Amino acid sequence: MNGNTPYAGLPGETGAGQRAAADVPDLSNTQKRLLHRDVSRIAARTREFLPNEYVVDSDVSSGMTGPQVTVAVRPPVGHAVSAGFTPDLEEAAAAEEVITADERDEVARGLAASAALQVKQAVNDSVRPTGK
Repeated sequence: MNGNTPYAGLPGETGAGQRAAADVPDLSNTQKRLLHRDVSRIAARTREFLPNEYVVDSDVSSGMTGPQVTVAVRPPVGHAVSAGFTPDLEEAAAAEEVITADERDEVARGLAASAALQVKQAVNDSVRPTGK
């Protein structure tokens, strides 16, 4: 029964629970360069929304299903927030960008808002309002 599942593995080639190398998409050098550029644009756009006290970083790594993109924000107080996703490489094969401008803006705005909310929640009880 386990032989007909993709998680059973191939004897001598792929261990159980592992994906075969042929199943994981490979990026061309151009796609890698475009992906890194687009992720850097997300981080830069996120920095534009936030004061300098917030630390923004990005990372591109290889995951089980292909490249994994992570952009994280560390606010001055409160918990760090991050956005991680797997870009769709099939749609971006012929495009000039792997992550569209709309997607980059959406991720940047969401991260900035989440980071600002973390600060608000962290200082909510310790700050007295100055006026009403």
